[in-house]
Amino acid sequence: MNIVDCKKIAIVGESGQMGSVFRSAFTRLGCDVVPLNRPFSDAEIRTALDGCDLLILSVPVTAMAGVLKQVKPYLTPPTILCDVGSVKILPIKSMLDAYDGPIVGTHPLFGPVIPQGFTPRIAVVPGRKSDTDAATRVSALMESCGYSCFDSTAEDHDRAMAFIQGLNYTSTVAFLAAARDVNGIENFITPSFNRRLDSARKMLTQDTELFEIISEANPFLQEVNRSFMSYLSLAAGGDLDLLANRAQWWWRHEQTY
Repeated sequence: MNIVDCKKIAIVGESGQMGSVFRSAFTRLGCDVVPLNRPFSDAEIRTALDGCDLLILSVPVTAMAGVLKQVKPYLTPPTILCDVGSVKILPIKSMLDAYDGPIVGTHPLFGPVIPQGFTPRIAVVPGRKSDTDAATRVSALMESCGYSCFDSTAEDHDRAMAFIQGLNYTSTVAFLAAARDVNGIENFITPSFNRRLDSARKMLTQDTELFEIISEANPFLQEVNRSFMSYLSLAAGGDLDLLANRAQWWWRHEQTY
């Protein structure tokens, strides 16, 4: 399956935020994109998967088992089964348990609106060693849409996302929950603190349920939380220079910070 041969792509959750992003992107490539939005009938599934090259599951991890149970009777090789979720170990295991054909896990590291200057990247994880070719083909499709893809494993992905998404959420929640205990604190807000509030607003006012689901589904989050607590202990002990030096790693390629 190359871009020319990828004639039919079915998307479960096509009406959702990321599903609609990929529908538009694949349609621009000339692919036949078939939507599967719940609730859908067996007849709709059968029609969508007939001659389907790629089935994308754009659903919450909590809905994965139910969706797989519905599509399983109509899913046959060589259709590639693919997800676009924010955790990889649990969804890939669910897909492996349900399907003997090629499986590819992906995680688009961006949302429906891509900030100017940000490179939209996608982590790509083959379900089995034998699914490497399928992963390569999915990457080629995504790159034709303008996304930058890189290979990963489910464990490496989830360990990284335990920090990037999980700890980002839990530490932000804890920090802002603690800060509200100070009477009149809103009178002392500085521009830097306001920037932190701005970055947290959507996470805590619109995406709370999403981040809670992602955090609960990541098997490494508690380990990462404990690691973070050890760094907080260093800060409490006054070792801020040590922590600052480690934190500056993020700007190591810049001549000045």
